[in-house]
Amino acid sequence: MDIETVRNVAKLARLELSDEELQTFCNDLNDILEYLSMLDEAPDVECFGFNPIPVADVLREDEVGYDVDVDSLREMLTTYQGWVRGPRLS
Repeated sequence: MDIETVRNVAKLARLELSDEELQTFCNDLNDILEYLSMLDEAPDVECFGFNPIPVADVLREDEVGYDVDVDSLREMLTTYQGWVRGPRLS
């Protein structure tokens, strides 16, 4: 990564960096990119059929169910023609 790219990113991030700081960040980012380039040499995991997280179909059929008895709940609430009334919205 060159200094102009670091300077442009610093400008976009609204950072005021001195020339010394720009050079330091340029060197640090080059070290990071070089270190991460080792991942390009790693073998493709999919070709071994290995997945560290088991993949399973987690979808299920929807089933209608109630946690509480609806009729007893309606008896406790103030209803109007069978509908529960909430606060008025303005």
